[in-house]
Amino acid sequence: MLLPLALLTFGVVAAVAAPRLLARADWPEREPVVALWVWQCVVAAVLLSFALSMTFSAAAAWQVVRGHVFAPAPAAVVEAYALADHAPWSGVLAVLLGCGGLWTGAMLTREVRRTRERRRRRRAELLVRAPLLPGEEPGEGPLVLLEGDRAGAWWMPGPTPRLVITTAALRRLKGRQLDAVLAHEAGHARARHDWLLHCAWALASGFPRVPVFAAFRDEMHRLVELAADDSASKRFGRLTTALALVGLNEDRGVFGPCPAPDAEVPRRVRRLLSGGPRLTPGRRLRLTAAAALVPAMPLLVALAPGLSALR
Repeated sequence: MLLPLALLTFGVVAAVAAPRLLARADWPEREPVVALWVWQCVVAAVLLSFALSMTFSAAAAWQVVRGHVFAPAPAAVVEAYALADHAPWSGVLAVLLGCGGLWTGAMLTREVRRTRERRRRRRAELLVRAPLLPGEEPGEGPLVLLEGDRAGAWWMPGPTPRLVITTAALRRLKGRQLDAVLAHEAGHARARHDWLLHCAWALASGFPRVPVFAAFRDEMHRLVELAADDSASKRFGRLTTALALVGLNEDRGVFGPCPAPDAEVPRRVRRLLSGGPRLTPGRRLRLTAAAALVPAMPLLVALAPGLSALR
């Protein structure tokens, strides 16, 4: 019964090779939306490979699991998987992968709870800094204006998403620059980047020694900003969006001879100003289709013995 090992090997190879290949590629910064899709497909393929390996290992080790997994399958399909000839390691592998699955679920649950708590705390702080006016209902209106000396604008996700902007940002940004900032934040909300970041953070914190999950977290933080920049620049132009980024961040220490460590804002501004060409529609389509095949591969490997038996 080598199918669980084949699936496990596929997951490990994808987890090791995909981040290295994507790190060497020069197109993700030009097509951040496609890169986000590719990363999601890679992580889905890794998780799916481990889940299928656990399922078949458990089915080989224990008759009760086998009965549930293959209950509707014909006898020829069950024989094709050779489950009766299981190796002694099948049960151990199933338990280890099952513990990994439970830990993943626990990390996702913890991240959801922490996110809800942070959201409640931020909304309470927001209510203190921007109290309701007489006759105004909580959560009424998508825009919140805060008095502040530092320029800032951010989107607060949730059941009633709200855009928060400071008075310093209104004073510093004029006309289309302010519109570009609002379009940037609206791009985050429209694409639900908050959920993507939460999932990436949960996997990376749950499995800190797995490089693919750490790379997934880091790239998600970078790519979602680039995607939102592109969303704004399509409507208001690259120069306007770049000037808006500079206006929002020029007093945060990210520019100058000694910029803040790990500051991505200067790179984002240079990217907008350079105006590098996008990939052709054909190449974008090929990359999207190739990425979709990655999580399909473990499914094909898992179903291959059963499909061959049905011929």
